[in-house]
Amino acid sequence: MKNIKWKKLLIFMAIGGIAGYAYYYFVGCTTGSCPISSNPYLMTGYGLGAGLVLGWDFKKKPRKEKEA
Repeated sequence: MKNIKWKKLLIFMAIGGIAGYAYYYFVGCTTGSCPISSNPYLMTGYGLGAGLVLGWDFKKKPRKEKEA
């Protein structure tokens, strides 16, 4: 089960990285005056971070109760 969680997370990060680079390539600042969107490494990193946040599983697992 844990293996599926990491695969899902890596897929979301890859999609986010590709989307970040695509944003730089198609929309990014051409004059270089925009510090974030004019740098492909920063935009790819922000895309990876966004993919990480979107792919993370925030559900808490229920605690197992101890039998006394």
